[in-house]
Formats: sequence, C-alpha cells, structure tokens
Amino acid sequence: MRNFDVIIIGAGAAGLMCAAEANRRGRRVLVLERAANVAQKIRISGGGRANFTNLYATPDDYLSANPRFCVSALSRYTQHDFIALVERHGIAYHERDHGQLFCDGSAQQIIDLLLAETSGVTIETAVNISRVAKDAGHFSVETDRGAFAGDALVIATGGPSIPKMGASRFGYDIARQFGLNVIEPRPGLVPLTFDAAIMEKIEGLAGVSLDATVTLGKVHFTEALLFTHRGLSGPAILQISSYWRDGETIKIDLLPGTDLFGHLKNARATQSRMEMQTALARLIPKRLAQRMVVWADCGGRLADTSDKSLRRLAEQVNAWRITPNGSEGNRTAEVTVGGVDTSALSSKTMEATAVPGLYFIGEAVDVTGHLGGFNFQWAWASGHACGQAV
Repeated sequence: MRNFDVIIIGAGAAGLMCAAEANRRGRRVLVLERAANVAQKIRISGGGRANFTNLYATPDDYLSANPRFCVSALSRYTQHDFIALVERHGIAYHERDHGQLFCDGSAQQIIDLLLAETSGVTIETAVNISRVAKDAGHFSVETDRGAFAGDALVIATGGPSIPKMGASRFGYDIARQFGLNVIEPRPGLVPLTFDAAIMEKIEGLAGVSLDATVTLGKVHFTEALLFTHRGLSGPAILQISSYWRDGETIKIDLLPGTDLFGHLKNARATQSRMEMQTALARLIPKRLAQRMVVWADCGGRLADTSDKSLRRLAEQVNAWRITPNGSEGNRTAEVTVGGVDTSALSSKTMEATAVPGLYFIGEAVDVTGHLGGFNFQWAWASGHACGQAV
C-alpha cells in the first residue's frame, strides 16, 4: 500500500486547485481521477476558452441551503487572486458581458496552469475505485491500480451534471457512507422544457433570440433568451433554472424596460394606419411578434385596436407566464444544485466536522454559482481553503 499525506478523489478544477495548494505546503499528494483526462469540464467550458472566473463574484451569486457557508472561502481566495495566478502564467484573457473572463486562447491554458502548479503531485487517471474506508485515523482507497493510504481524504468528484464528462454521484455515496447528509441534487443552469400543448403553441420559433427578464418569485435575471425545439434556453433561462422547481410558473418580460401598452398607445396616436404586427416587429423579432399578436387575438391596424386589446397584448409581451414541465436534465446541465449538506462541514477548511480528515470541495458541496464563471471561482476558493488545511 502506497502512503500519502493527502488523497484527492477528482481531478477537476477544485481537486487540482486543492492539490496545488497542498503541494505548495510540501504535502505528499495523490490525485485519483476516473476519467482518462483531467479537468474535462474546464476543457469544454466557455466554448473551449474557459470562463475561468467573474470580475464581480460575491457570495450573493451562490445558491445553498446555507447561503453564508461560501463567504469564508470566497473572501480568502477571491477572483482577483485567481486572475493574478493567470497573469503570472502569462495567459492572455478578455472580459465579456457581466464581468465574465475568458482565455484569449484555449481552455487548455488553464489546465496547463493547474498541472504546472501541481508539479510533483502524483496524478493517476482512468482509475476505478472499489472501496474507501477509515481505520485507525487513516483513510484507505482501494483501486484497480492498487491500494493507497492517506491521513486526509478530499472528495472533489463534482455532481452528476454532464455524465459524458465522467460525472457521477460517487461523492454523495462517500458522504452517506460516513454519515453525512446530502441535499437531493438536481440539474442547474439547464434549458427548460414544456408540454406538448405549449410546444405546439411556440412551434416554429426555434432559433429566435432576444434579451428578456425572467422572474421566479423574488429572483430575476435580464439576459438573452432563446427559443429551442424543446422549449427555452439562453442565459436568462439557464440562470432561473437553478431556482425553478417542478410545477412553478415563471414570468417573462420580452421587452424589459419598455412599457408596451404605453408605447403602442402613442403609436396609435401618431401612426394609426400601421398594422399591429408591424409595430410590434419593430421591438421584438418578427416571428415572435407574429405569434404574440395571434396569441393575444390583437391583429389589424392600430387605429382599429381598443385599449383593452392593447393591454392584452402588452400583458402577453411584458408578463408572459409559462409553466415548464421539466428541464433537459443532467445531460446538458452545466452544474448540480444541491450536494453534501454544508451544515456538516467547516466553512473555513471544508472538513467534515464529525469525520476528522475527510473533506468535500467544489460542486460536490451544496454551493452552486450563477452562470458566468462563478462556479469555477467556487472551485478555486473551496479547493484553496481545503489545500491550506489538509
């Protein structure tokens, strides 16, 4: 049996960050990864350019049953710390909308950065783990490559989102094995789907995109929305999907910042001969305008349209209420909402308070970020916090 100070299961963003920090402290570190390659999610993120953090990341950008849990790690390793690391490695990057930072080149640059930072760490890929146990204060991990022992065991296996990347529920199984609670995981940052009746109603709109405000309860996001062959997607929908639960109705404003009733009423006074469809198509995509006019039964010229009809159309556009019947699931979900219950973990070190030496980091934990680099920042922050403690 080979002995290490720290065994990390999972060579994703959090696992490699933890390994790098523990390595910097002189710890003997082993990383075990089930997939054939490390950092698969980094590799495909940001369209292959890695949206590696966000300039405006704060604890308010995260969902959790305990919203304050993430504060300690995020405050001790901020987006600016990771940006400084990127710059030290000479990686050029750029900002896109809402503070999202991407590599000018390839996501492989971030992977290479992490591999450089883990120089000296033993990393084993394509490893199958058959058993994890704790005996006499030490952890043992049995694999098809042999058995390993360590003083500390870090679970950085992520959640079940994007199974083709090797995602699984392994981390949750380990948590339960050691008596920790797991908040039932569900897909996050995922397109929403609709029943046959609604899909028939929006048939032909696939590919239509526009900025919209999507609201669920007190939460709202104003970003791009996209009609698809299965329902709705785009950043605004992905964001709200992390909050959405079965049976809930979302409200969509397809013209954020514009009072459509007031606008159309003014247009009726000045351009009364204009067709309603034409007036609306000046504000939203033509195909969608055509459909909205039909839904609101509000065709014809502006001059022939009553205030009641204008209000009906405005309500349809500014406050479209629609109830999804589900989502596209883990197959396309970018993250997992839920995970290992943070009430069982130290917010400073990520250690399980009832199981000394056992740690959980990254997506395996019940902390989920918004779209736009926030989940990678949680991976860096939680991995760094753990790496300082193991």
